[in-house]
Amino acid sequence: MAGDSKTEKATPKKKEDERKKGNVFQSKDIINALGLLILFSAISILGPYFFAYIKQTLVIYIGNMSQESFTVTDINKMSQDLTIRGVVMCIPLAVIAAVTGFLFSVVQTKFNFSKDSMKFKFSRINFFSGLKRFISIKSLVELVKSMFKIAIIANIVYSDIKAELPTILKMNGSDITDAVFWVCGTIFSMIIKISIFLIGFSVLDYLYQWWDHERKLRMSKQEVKDEYKQTEGDPQLKGRIKEKQRKIASMRMMQKIPTADAVVRNPTHYAVAIKYDPQKYGAPVVVAKGKGHVALKIIEIAEQNQVTITENRPLARGLYGAVEIDHEIPAEFYQAVAEVLAFVYSLKKRKSIL
Repeated sequence: MAGDSKTEKATPKKKEDERKKGNVFQSKDIINALGLLILFSAISILGPYFFAYIKQTLVIYIGNMSQESFTVTDINKMSQDLTIRGVVMCIPLAVIAAVTGFLFSVVQTKFNFSKDSMKFKFSRINFFSGLKRFISIKSLVELVKSMFKIAIIANIVYSDIKAELPTILKMNGSDITDAVFWVCGTIFSMIIKISIFLIGFSVLDYLYQWWDHERKLRMSKQEVKDEYKQTEGDPQLKGRIKEKQRKIASMRMMQKIPTADAVVRNPTHYAVAIKYDPQKYGAPVVVAKGKGHVALKIIEIAEQNQVTITENRPLARGLYGAVEIDHEIPAEFYQAVAEVLAFVYSLKKRKSIL
């Protein structure tokens, strides 16, 4: 159905929910490319130390092997020692590779760590689910990418070896040290070219992974509406609640009108009920206000309860716009309101005399 098509961008809530599940996009190609470049840069920097270490090891053991008392036990001991030395030499490179991969992964995922992604799921070991993933479009894309990378890398290696072939043929009888350094330099040069290619390719892969991730997170219009209802509440229900709240507030306001000292009107468009109690307030208070039919209702209730009603258009409009219900009037209205209250009090005094 057209309504079920996922044409809408994922909402922030949808993205955050998927992020909590561990569903974040990242390009493994960019991790591998930058990791390879950093690793071989480290090898280039540490190369002289590695060479000196290997040279020292060879000198020690070749000297030991020339001794007449060299036994099988010595061979076993030497093998163990060589293994330890090899591990020690590789530890810095292993640490660099691990830290590099971790940092680039963390940067891409923005320090995301999801417990959900670590939970056991039967679908991960299910044969049919695995087969479905294997023959998916994503797996096909990954296959094409791998074949393309292999082809380019093979071409770089072939081109470099072909270009250096005359030098290789001339190295017969050269000093072993010079030969080793030349081979290492040539390999490093190829690695640099391969790394540059992989970095360029990984940038494109990163953009593709981002686009594919956004595409998968798309939502249908109905899903967007449902999410809005869950987070913000049903708009119709919220409207009914607000309407009920307005009615309750209006009823409370109308109940205060009989206690007012005066109602200022304009003449039917605006009506503001004022009350002044020196013991409670420092200035007169607006106990009710309204316009249109609400203003007419205020006037009607005021008449029924014999509250003095006076017409003052500028004052009615000014109080309606500037003062909230149950708030004191600002100083700019003191003079006009004082005149109204003075008139009201004089009327009450006359009535009490009569």
